[in-house]
Amino acid sequence: MGDAFIRHIELLGYEKRFFPSQHYVYMFLVKWNDLSEKVIYRRFTEIYEFHKVLKEMFPIESGDINIENRIIPHLPAPKWFDGQRSTENRQGTLAEYCYTLVNLPHKISRCLHVVNFFKVRHDDMNPVTDSQIKKPEVFLLTKDSKKSPTDITGPIVLQTYRAIADYEKSSTSEMALKAGDMVDVVEKSENGWWFCQLKNKRGWVPAAYLEPMDGPDESEEQEPNYAGEAYVVQKSYTAVEEDELTLKEGDTIEVIHKLLDGWWVIRKDETTGYYPSMYLQKAGEVNTCVKSELRNRGAPPRRSTIRNVKSIHKQGRKQISQETYRRNSKKYIQNQRKMRGNSQNKANVIIEKNEPEDNKPKAQPAVPPRPSKDLILNRCTESTRRKIL
Repeated sequence: MGDAFIRHIELLGYEKRFFPSQHYVYMFLVKWNDLSEKVIYRRFTEIYEFHKVLKEMFPIESGDINIENRIIPHLPAPKWFDGQRSTENRQGTLAEYCYTLVNLPHKISRCLHVVNFFKVRHDDMNPVTDSQIKKPEVFLLTKDSKKSPTDITGPIVLQTYRAIADYEKSSTSEMALKAGDMVDVVEKSENGWWFCQLKNKRGWVPAAYLEPMDGPDESEEQEPNYAGEAYVVQKSYTAVEEDELTLKEGDTIEVIHKLLDGWWVIRKDETTGYYPSMYLQKAGEVNTCVKSELRNRGAPPRRSTIRNVKSIHKQGRKQISQETYRRNSKKYIQNQRKMRGNSQNKANVIIEKNEPEDNKPKAQPAVPPRPSKDLILNRCTESTRRKIL
């Protein structure tokens, strides 16, 4: 029989485990080509690390060279602390990811990296448990969960966030906060201002001042996209911090990382830096009165500028350094130039091959070097030797 490969992967649900500490694992039913079926358990952090390695193994299919060639599915980054809500909400994404993964070309779906990751491990057969701690809680993915959202009725549950520092409002449309206040988020805007409610008060709050209850930061932030999206500057801004950019209205830039606090990492030529997202508009989009009015407000504060932050979480927020942005962005630009250069060279080669034979210059025979006197005396005939004596 040939090499083993996976026919189908089905997400069954997840388990809430309490040993050695509380955590969550996803349950998968893996069907193999020998018709065997195995149940395995994987943490989301493991799945995400597997995903990153797979992208590195197949840079073309992951879109690292050209985003249009991407066929490997996207997978959101894990939260810095995964709670039950995020674990549950991620099931649909994981189920779709596994379905797409198995149906990729065989060089990807049947590679050793994929096969080895979904093989049964010792821990899958004998999970570590402790009799003193309660047994794992199992949450199975029901058939009803496959229905569209319009088929599901029920109350809308707002996400609760906690203020990490005091915030003084600067306009009547905003809401002041005290460190530790628990607010419900009604609307999240990508410009860094979130509409929240606290008891009988409502107003806009900077996203930088809020943290979710189940982790120190959001997993909603996308991964950097060094290919960049074209945007046009709608309002000038003068840099205040060293890692910000100064731009004028009408400048065209590329957005490479959209951050939740409303300060996006952008690229102008070969320079990268932070810029308020509310002053940017996607290239080709029509300007509206609402957007124009919104830009009259000030940019929200950045997370890095908040002083006396009091977080209830032990693990801090992981940030990408500006140097990493510059290095990766420069590397991407150089790769693109190299690819364009190679394409141009290939085109030139094709043109040369198509030229008529009459137009090509004929090769001239090489003139051999004149032999030395000693060589002539040693190797030539008597008549030749006499001519040089």
